[in-house]
Amino acid sequence: MLANSLVGNIVWTLRKAFKKNKTSIWRSLEHEISKARSIRREVNISRLSSVTKNDEVIVVPGKVLGSGEMDHKLTVCAFSISEMAAKKITDVGGKVITLNELIDRYPDGRGVRIIG
Repeated sequence: MLANSLVGNIVWTLRKAFKKNKTSIWRSLEHEISKARSIRREVNISRLSSVTKNDEVIVVPGKVLGSGEMDHKLTVCAFSISEMAAKKITDVGGKVITLNELIDRYPDGRGVRIIG
């Protein structure tokens, strides 16, 4: 029950952001988060490191796992993130932010990439 209310709150937040800002990234994330948990994305730190550049802002509509090494700074927003992944991101100077922080900082979605 708690997971359903959490997903519902995230969907509601994304829907409000889309209506307010008319930016398709929030609609895309809403659709990704609404999928069944068993088919949500899982991304390792090593993959993030290989497909991103220094100082990028990314959102993972799923879980970030701690396998691999991070060699540059990222700002990461994810539905779920392991403690090891969060530590590896912050150890190289990156940040882990919430969905609300992401929407507040980038209301138009410019410069934000969906990874997974």
